[in-house]
Amino acid sequence: MYCTLSFPCVHFVPVGRTCCNYRRVTLAAHSKRRPPKDSRYRPSKDNRNRPPKDNRYRPHPKQPPDFGVNLFLKKPSTTSKPTEADFDINQENDEVEDENIGVVWESDELEVISSLFQGRIPQKPGKLHRERPLPLPAPYKLRPLGLPKPKTQVKLTAPAVVSSRASMTKKVYKSPRFLVGLAREMSRLGPAEDVSKVLGKWVQFLRKGSLSLTIRELGHMGFPERALQTFLWAQNQPHLFPDDWILASTVEVLARNHELRIPFNIDHYTGLASRAVLEAMIKGFIKGGNLRLAWKVLVVARRDKRMLDSSIYAKLILELGKNPDRHRHVLPLLDELGERDELNLSQQDCTAIMKVCIKMGKFEVVESLFSWFKQSSYQPSVVMFTSVIHSRYTEKKYREALAVVWEMESSNCLFDLPAYRVVIKLFVALNDLSRAMRYFSKLKEAGFSPTFGLYKDMLQIYMASGRTAKCKEICKEADIAGFKLDKYQVSQINENL
Repeated sequence: MYCTLSFPCVHFVPVGRTCCNYRRVTLAAHSKRRPPKDSRYRPSKDNRNRPPKDNRYRPHPKQPPDFGVNLFLKKPSTTSKPTEADFDINQENDEVEDENIGVVWESDELEVISSLFQGRIPQKPGKLHRERPLPLPAPYKLRPLGLPKPKTQVKLTAPAVVSSRASMTKKVYKSPRFLVGLAREMSRLGPAEDVSKVLGKWVQFLRKGSLSLTIRELGHMGFPERALQTFLWAQNQPHLFPDDWILASTVEVLARNHELRIPFNIDHYTGLASRAVLEAMIKGFIKGGNLRLAWKVLVVARRDKRMLDSSIYAKLILELGKNPDRHRHVLPLLDELGERDELNLSQQDCTAIMKVCIKMGKFEVVESLFSWFKQSSYQPSVVMFTSVIHSRYTEKKYREALAVVWEMESSNCLFDLPAYRVVIKLFVALNDLSRAMRYFSKLKEAGFSPTFGLYKDMLQIYMASGRTAKCKEICKEADIAGFKLDKYQVSQINENL
């Protein structure tokens, strides 16, 4: 049996043609145009290395073949190496193509091209393995070894941080326990003894402002004369006086206990006093109930264009608002507060002003204070919510007051007894029986006892709705609580029954 083998990619050299005497691997570039097979175009042996005349000045010189990628960066192939038979066949094919094309590569070009297949291009001669100098030593490594040094500054505000290195003076001079203890020790002195007996032992531990707390504590205990003795003793100590804090505390204690003597020419003395002393004087007169002198000092300060704290105005408005005859003094104070660009009012001051404005019918002031307080990023308390609801209820704006109730509920504010009273009054005015009953039961669940006014409000809404059984139940509950309802309301209930 015979079989035929075909080699489509192998070119055989004719027998009559001689090959080169030496073996050399050449790489020919294929051109798009082949020269004709005429003998006159075939180069001679002498001019075989010289290119033909028609190809000498071509516009695009021949370039080495494009291999696509840089092969020396490519990982070595894992395929099998070519055999010797394949090498001989490729050599013969290259020689045949070399003779047909007539292009011969120089030796240096062949070395460069062959080096692409062998590996990296050899580097220039030189010192390839350089030794880099060591890095400079870091400063912290040059320090000698040893224990860390102790801190020189100790924060004295936190009790846990106070160390034994702090002196006794820094521990004592602003300690409330120590200063209140001084006041108690001075209150136990005999009538003939002086406060210097107690203060002389601790004089080296006191600083400016220390005795202000002691003087205020003596005023709370009801010893204004001991407070005055403490102030007089501090005047003789160069490291304790002059001090506005001690002076302001003494003036406030004496004014509250009606021991402060005011001269006839008060304008001269108030002009020389500092702002802290003026505010302490007005506070003392307000707490002592002497509103006439407090108003007089405030008028002098306003005339001299002395800017006092807003809380002073709030306290004076609250005390003046308790007396209906003095409402005329409240209006200029409210106008002066409204003209200020910045207010320094606490939540208690705002609610105090709101209560006075509700009595006077100044509902717009209540709304402006409520909006200012919320814009100041503060959370209103149950007292402020109750004041605003009561203001809108008094103004007969029931729907607007109901919106404040929902806002109060959404803020998870706990209701107190005045809040329940105002809210139930609002639902009675709206004739909303279901909500009035619900909040009346909530009031009992919270542990509060209904007042006489709440029983009357619930009896009124039950009678308006025709719930006679509920009316009788409310009457019995009020009798058990000790309240006596009006005879007219009881007679109406009996008639309906």
